[in-house]
Amino acid sequence: MRSRILAGIAAVVMMMGAGAAQAERLTEKPLVDAGWLADNLGNDSLVVVDIRSPGKSGNPYDAGHIPGAVDAPYGKFGWRAKVGDVVGMLPPVDVIAQRIGSLGIDNDKQVVIVPAGENSSDFGAATRVYWTFKVLGHDAVTILDGGQRAWVAAKGDISTEAVKPEQVAFTAHFRPELIATADEVAAAKSKGVALIDARPEAQFAGQSKSPVVARFGAIPGAVNISQSQFYDAKDGKFVAADVIEQLAGKAGVSENSKEITYCNTGHWASVAWFGLSEVMGNKNTKMYDGSMAEWAADPSRDVVKTR
Repeated sequence: MRSRILAGIAAVVMMMGAGAAQAERLTEKPLVDAGWLADNLGNDSLVVVDIRSPGKSGNPYDAGHIPGAVDAPYGKFGWRAKVGDVVGMLPPVDVIAQRIGSLGIDNDKQVVIVPAGENSSDFGAATRVYWTFKVLGHDAVTILDGGQRAWVAAKGDISTEAVKPEQVAFTAHFRPELIATADEVAAAKSKGVALIDARPEAQFAGQSKSPVVARFGAIPGAVNISQSQFYDAKDGKFVAADVIEQLAGKAGVSENSKEITYCNTGHWASVAWFGLSEVMGNKNTKMYDGSMAEWAADPSRDVVKTR
């Protein structure tokens, strides 16, 4: 089913136009700091996307945000969708492209994603949105390392003026090579592709599970690198490339191997994908969007417990 969906998406995108998206590249780095953002904040090519989610005390965007930032909360904007019976998937390409255009982002804009900066899972919201832009062929995207927390710590300006962007055209150039299908995951072991489970160790071992996953355990042949290890909780920032190299080495994964990351719904998996592909630089890395929510729902697919 997933393969057919991706084939359909690819066909739609081919009709939308060929070739890589052209965009203003203010930086080639996957992460920028608050100083870089402050220096570039007045650039007309820059769009700051605040993805912090509302909580019990309301929408943090309303309480104060980076001047000029647009509001696109991770859990409410529509960055993810239910596709078939699987939650948290990439929405249909034409749908997510229209939504991105509603933020005033066209193919010439440099995007900076701003999470709250509270913990590794919160950072996963930023890596998931970053991955979405990359899948849509938009390379001019980066993440504010440390998120809003780092901006406030750097004493950056704060605004309470809501930004209401005008709808513009954003054309997607779909990259199926960044997404692994269930069939590719099933064939990974025989083709020498490393499977990296980014969930907490207890879920990988089969001792606990997410409510959206049907069975306890992991995909046979997978190794575990928990998404929390890609994040320095003390500093509230992503870890450096050499730390990721050590994590991969301990898990028995080569720095240049073909690999697929997964978790429960492609959220934590995006943290591992971002670390391995964008920070460490292994472009042989794909993400299994359906992850365990899709995999374990089919009783014909094996699931193993390590404890």
